[in-house]
Amino acid sequence: MTIVKARSKKEETRERILRAAARAIRKHGFEGVGVAEVMKEAGLTHGGFYAHFESRDALLAAAADQAGGETLEILTRAIAAAKPGQELTALVDAYLSDRHVAAPEQGCVIAAAGSEVPRQEAEVRRAANRRIKDLIGLIERQFPEWGKSAAHDKAMAITATLVGALVLARAVDDAQLSNRIRKAAREQIRAAVG
Repeated sequence: MTIVKARSKKEETRERILRAAARAIRKHGFEGVGVAEVMKEAGLTHGGFYAHFESRDALLAAAADQAGGETLEILTRAIAAAKPGQELTALVDAYLSDRHVAAPEQGCVIAAAGSEVPRQEAEVRRAANRRIKDLIGLIERQFPEWGKSAAHDKAMAITATLVGALVLARAVDDAQLSNRIRKAAREQIRAAVG
């Protein structure tokens, strides 16, 4: 028998704040996230913020971690639902999907706000760095037969291709070009992994 510990009201409230902040970062970037707006989005008053976070930077770090975790969950589910031997294709297709392009506030925080990470405080950069490594690791695990070093190098290149393709696909105002960018990225990844 498994015993599941009920989450406290404070934990549930913190989770609501984190989900709101993660959406805000992906939608408005790190610099566009205000504590008052996040608290309002979470259905709370600004005054309760410091019961959950010691600073705005602590919130941003936790929210970057939350957003990265949400993306990894989506990609992990895509892998789990794939036919044997099609796991990487499922991950790539989920990452480069129309839905991911159209809804940055629900997607990869690095593609949405990665260019701002170098200007953030160290704790925010550490959280983003950890989630980038997690994404690389998830992709790397799709190549167990390649050996650690080769799989890691390939996973870094695929991660860079995915993130770059998504950024470009969102940046253009031409739906056909957005589709062609993503198609080209898929083809490059398929060719690279043979």
